[in-house]
Amino acid sequence: MASSFKIGERFKERLRDLLESKSAISEELKEELKTFKDQSIIPFKTVRKLHKLLQDNGHPVHLHELFEDSTLHLPEVITPPRNPQLVARLEKIKAKLANEEYKRITRNVNPQEMNQHGTLADFGRQAFACSYLGSQYIFTETTARVIAAVIAASVVGLAELYVLVRTMEGDLGEP
Repeated sequence: MASSFKIGERFKERLRDLLESKSAISEELKEELKTFKDQSIIPFKTVRKLHKLLQDNGHPVHLHELFEDSTLHLPEVITPPRNPQLVARLEKIKAKLANEEYKRITRNVNPQEMNQHGTLADFGRQAFACSYLGSQYIFTETTARVIAAVIAASVVGLAELYVLVRTMEGDLGEP
């Protein structure tokens, strides 16, 4: 928060003129203003005293004219270093909240379901039925059709097992 002004050259010139003039300035204020003649920052407290003096004496110089080329002095805010224990605690809380959010989002998701029509367990039966019915175009005997369907269902089952193992190990999907 600003508590002082960075004074410009116009203020310094007017201050010199004010101090050299025979106006009714108290010695205390005169000494205070002399100290700021060489400095570049003046506190608001001194500016208020100067403003009161200008008002009381009916001076032709107004305060806003003095500070035309001046700016507010905003001191640099120094932020204290964060406590490492607090940072670690916040990270744990963030991770816990993220985990709870994930569980909330996925609470109605069943990993065994492939879609609304069946589970992954039904997929093997469907593969068997598909290959059994499809093999009728190749084989005429029922025995050969059953053997072909069992082989196709076994291949699908092995593929499911492979994907399941890779997923459990965490290798699937990683580049």
